[in-house]
Amino acid sequence: MFKVLALFACLAVAVSAFDYYSHPSYKYEYGVKDHHTHDHKSQWEHREGDHVKGQYTLDEADGTHRVVDYHSDHKGGFQPHVQRKGHAHHPHGESWANIHQHY
Repeated sequence: MFKVLALFACLAVAVSAFDYYSHPSYKYEYGVKDHHTHDHKSQWEHREGDHVKGQYTLDEADGTHRVVDYHSDHKGGFQPHVQRKGHAHHPHGESWANIHQHY
């Protein structure tokens, strides 16, 4: 009985080691487009082994649109390329310098 349990335990360790070192591969994407809150963002990512490639986008509070393309591997690490599209605009009105601060 002990030999059977020991053999079963060895097989379980071998199977779990095989799963741990298996070739990782996945793809996913998601997006949010809420017209009420103006929350617009998206992301996608693909992984094949040690190579990851993806992109995320979002609308900034200043009205610009940020796009970040990235890739990563074990040699170069995380390499982002950030783009900002559009022109920043700020609401007119009271300046922060003119607002009385209460501490």
